[in-house]
Amino acid sequence: MSDAILLISIMSIWIAVFESIVIMWGAIRFMFKQNKIPTVIPENMDHFPSVTVIVPAHNEEIVIISTVEHILKLNYPPEKVQIIIVADNCSDNTASRLRELKDKPPYRDRDFTIMERTGSGGKSGALNDAMVISKGEWLCVYDADAAPEKNALLFLTQKAMEQPEKYGAVFGRNKARNRSQNFLSGCINLELITIQRVHHTGMWELFGLGTIPGTNFIVRKDLMEEIGGWDPQAITEDTAISFEILTRGKLIALAPQAEAYQQEPELLSVYMKQRERWSKGNYSVVMDNIHHLFDKTSWRIKLHVMYYAASYFWFMIAIIVSDIIFLANIVYQIIELFNPAVISPFQFVGDVYVYLVIGWALMYYIYVLQINMALATDIGQSNTRNFILSCVSYFTYSQLFLIISVKAFFSITYDRITGRESKWYKTKRFG
Repeated sequence: MSDAILLISIMSIWIAVFESIVIMWGAIRFMFKQNKIPTVIPENMDHFPSVTVIVPAHNEEIVIISTVEHILKLNYPPEKVQIIIVADNCSDNTASRLRELKDKPPYRDRDFTIMERTGSGGKSGALNDAMVISKGEWLCVYDADAAPEKNALLFLTQKAMEQPEKYGAVFGRNKARNRSQNFLSGCINLELITIQRVHHTGMWELFGLGTIPGTNFIVRKDLMEEIGGWDPQAITEDTAISFEILTRGKLIALAPQAEAYQQEPELLSVYMKQRERWSKGNYSVVMDNIHHLFDKTSWRIKLHVMYYAASYFWFMIAIIVSDIIFLANIVYQIIELFNPAVISPFQFVGDVYVYLVIGWALMYYIYVLQINMALATDIGQSNTRNFILSCVSYFTYSQLFLIISVKAFFSITYDRITGRESKWYKTKRFG
């Protein structure tokens, strides 16, 4: 029995290693191709589509002004940009600070709406209410802490215009604006860079697969109206809407040059609450879409479901089981030094255990390699501090994923059994 459990764990880990290598290969291909494409900033943008930029803001007075100022200064024809800031059930000075900004001479003539909302539905509800009064052909969403770079919207729409009938949404990259604040924000920065510069690029290059990241993206308004808007019941509305877009035969394209700076958690308690919500949302999306593995939907949707299911169910369980076996053996070997009569419950024959250790070593090597490959593509990020963080974070920061995933799994299971409503958690901002 113990051999069978270990063999399944070993096979799962080796499959995860193979998956990582394939995605990394796709990312390398993407990088080489991207380097050959010149960056073009058009002088005439009369042919560019109209865009409504929506920013949901619930008690965001700390960060909202910086974000909106960046949006107002985007390199995009002002007459083609409608800006809607949703002050969603705010009990602070978010709305009053926005009104002060709007009254400044440079912005008085801009199409700039401050919607003070008291409805329900969290971020999804705010986006849906803003969509009702939107005028643009495309909807662009920024979180209240995500300040876009000057050409971010330009790059998003440029990508959309390459294949307007094929692309239902386009997403960019997000950077951690407070990455040097402490150890936690530094590790989050490494995670963010690796996901966006390895996983996103690899999946897009090899399979034409993309996922809306929650901020710094555009989506066709008519497509969102067809879908019926964002789901107020979805904990992670971005992942849920990604599957809705894919099931309608549209692609979610990557615009790698469209970047925005967002604030990341600086306290462990804030981080744990945020990531547990994300994990619960992703578990929910997998459960709601698992049926696509057995219906006639496209192979991209099936692959997307398998990717999420493998990450949050299969690989997670395999790593937890293998870690328990590994630690148990170490504990029993220490005990045997003092009491030879004690025998470990996990007795393995042959070289089975060796393959497990090799698998772990490969996972660690690929983990560090992926991070540093991603860092090398971002100016100023490939340095000694980040290299040391990449080596240390595997044994510290990354292990939090297991704790968070287990907690989220039991929480969502309890919610579904008892009918308890999952509450949307707003990430705390820092000055």
